[in-house]
Order: sequence, then structure tokens, then C-alpha cells
Amino acid sequence: MASITLFVGSVFGNAENLASEVKNDIEQQGHSAVIAEAPTLEQVKSADNLLFISSTTGQGDIPENLLSLVLQMQSQFPMLTGKTVGVVALGDSSYGDTFCGAGRQIDALVQELNATVTEPRLDVDACEHFEPYEAVAPWLQKWLQHL
Repeated sequence: MASITLFVGSVFGNAENLASEVKNDIEQQGHSAVIAEAPTLEQVKSADNLLFISSTTGQGDIPENLLSLVLQMQSQFPMLTGKTVGVVALGDSSYGDTFCGAGRQIDALVQELNATVTEPRLDVDACEHFEPYEAVAPWLQKWLQHL
């Protein structure tokens, strides 16, 4: 079974709560999962499978608790060749052009770093899904099939 590291960008806790639900689901299916509490570049390099779950803040920005990791990835360019990566973006479509901006940035970065992206980024709209897990569960099942 696969080992998955979850990298979470959260401001008010919604993405953290979702990551806990996702971790439980992954483990119930026989895989191992860990949430990177204080994500580091070393964790990115050592992970076999990476799952980014991030809300969006400000004007389409990455939350502070994940921003330093993303900036390190942009500056040090650790190639993700051979690693399966998934991106779940949380946002609110009423914000227009900045909707799921953090997830879009992360998705573009991991593709630039040559990650294997088996499922397209999932954008979860808070206007449609009060509980994001209902939108994430089917996507997660498809993503896990590729591991």
C-alpha cells in the first residue's frame, strides 16, 4: 500500500479539518498517511506521494502556514519526477478571478517540478459545498487508484 504525505494550507481551520477527514479515509483503505504539521522541503523530497490541500486567502494567496514551503520549492526547484501529486483547492467562487488561487499556484508549481499528476486539481467551491469532504471523497477515490 502507498504512503501519502499531506501538505495543508489553512487560515481558519477548514483545510485542516478536511485533511484530517482525508487522512482517515486514506488509512481506512489500507494506505498510510501523515499530515505535515510544519511542512518542510525535506518532507517534500522524502515523500513518495504528496497531497496538497489548501484554502485561499487574500487576493488568491497561499495561506501563511504553507507559503514558506511553496516559496522554497519555487527557489530551490526540487524535481518531483516519479512522485504522484494531487492538489485539492478550497475557495469561494464569489471572489471571482482569485477563486482557488492558492491551489492554482500549487498545481502549476508541481507540474513545473515534473510531478506525476494523475487526477486534475479539484477546486471545491464553498458556495456549493458547505462540507468540502462531500466533493473531495469521489476525487480522492480516483486519485488513490493510481498509487
